[in-house]
Amino acid sequence: MFQRLLMRGTTFRNRVLMSPMCMYAAEDGFPDRWHLAHYGARAAGGVGGIIVEATAVSPEGRITPGDLGIWNEAQVKAHGNLVDVIERDGAVAGIQLSHAGRRSGRTLPWNGNRYIAGEEWGPRISASALAYSEASPVPHGLKENEIRAVIGEFAAAARRAAMAGYRLVELHFAHGYLLHQFISPLTNHRSDGYGVEEGVHTRLPVEIVEVVRDAVGPEIIVSVRLSVVDWIEGGLRLEHSVRLSAALKSAGADIIDVSSGALVPGEKISPEPGYHAPFARAIREETGVATAVVGLVTEPRQAQAHLDAGDADLILLGRALLRDPYWVAREFENAENKGDLFPLPYRRALAGMKTRRVW
Repeated sequence: MFQRLLMRGTTFRNRVLMSPMCMYAAEDGFPDRWHLAHYGARAAGGVGGIIVEATAVSPEGRITPGDLGIWNEAQVKAHGNLVDVIERDGAVAGIQLSHAGRRSGRTLPWNGNRYIAGEEWGPRISASALAYSEASPVPHGLKENEIRAVIGEFAAAARRAAMAGYRLVELHFAHGYLLHQFISPLTNHRSDGYGVEEGVHTRLPVEIVEVVRDAVGPEIIVSVRLSVVDWIEGGLRLEHSVRLSAALKSAGADIIDVSSGALVPGEKISPEPGYHAPFARAIREETGVATAVVGLVTEPRQAQAHLDAGDADLILLGRALLRDPYWVAREFENAENKGDLFPLPYRRALAGMKTRRVW
C-alpha cells in the first residue's frame, strides 16, 4: 500500500487515492474555501493523490447547480489554487471531468434531489430520447454535429485542467451519466455510427480519450471511470467492458477506474467489500491497462490484499476519507514508519509515545 508508483513522470507516494465525490458546494462552478479546506485536509492526511469531484465540462452538464465546473477560462485560476493546496502536502492533484446528460439539472441531495424545471435549466441530452424513469424529463437525443460539440467540450476542459496544473485527468464514463448512456445498450438505441455494436458502444468514448490525450499531451495521466457491469438484464457485462477498456488503452488511457451500475432503476446489485475487485483484475489481466478499485474499501488490510492479489494498481477511498481524513497517515504510522506522512507541524503529537499504535 505504501509502495510508490511512477506513471508518465508523476510519482504517487503510495497507492491510495481519494475517489471523486461530489460536495455540491460550488457557486457557478468555482472551487471556493470549502474545497480548499476539504481537499487540503485529505492531502495532509497522506493520500497518494486526490481526484477532485465530478467537474462539469459545460454549465448544463452539471448534476446540480452546486457542482464544480471548468467550462471557461475564469475557472482555471480557482482550480490552480486548489491544485496548489493539494500538492503542497505531497499528494498528486487530479480532476474528474463529467457531463451528466439526462441526469443533469437536479436540486441538491438534501433539497430533494428533484429535477429542476426545463425552462430553468435547459434541455437535457443523451444518446437516445429515453427518460431515466416515468418521473424524469425526456432528454434530447444528440445529433452527430451535437456529439462533435460535446467532444470539443471535453477537449477544452482537459486543456484547462492541464493549465490549472492537474497531473491526472479522469473522464467520468460511469454511474448513468452521459458517456455511460452512450456505452450501454440499455440507453443507446441509435442506428447510426454512434450506436451499439456487439453489446457495447465504443466509438464516442474512444474519440473523447483521443482528443483529451491530444489536449493534455504525453505527461499527464488519463484515467477513465467505467461502470463495467449494469447489474440488469440486457445491460453491460464484464466481457463488453474488457473490450472497451482495451480500446480506451489504445486511445491513450492509462488507468481504468472500475465501478459499476447506477444507469437505470431496478438494478440487482448486492454491494459487499471488494465486490469490484474481480472486475478490475479481469480488465488488468486481459488488457494490460492499470486499474483502480473503488467501493467499500474501508480497512487497510483489505486495501493491501487487493494490491497483493494483483486486483489493481491503485486503491480509491471514498467515504472512509470523509470519516477520517488521516486514514492513510495513521496506518503508515501504525506500520512503524515513524509518522513520515503526517504534516511536520503535527508530528510532535507522536513524540514520546510508548506504543506506535495509538488509534
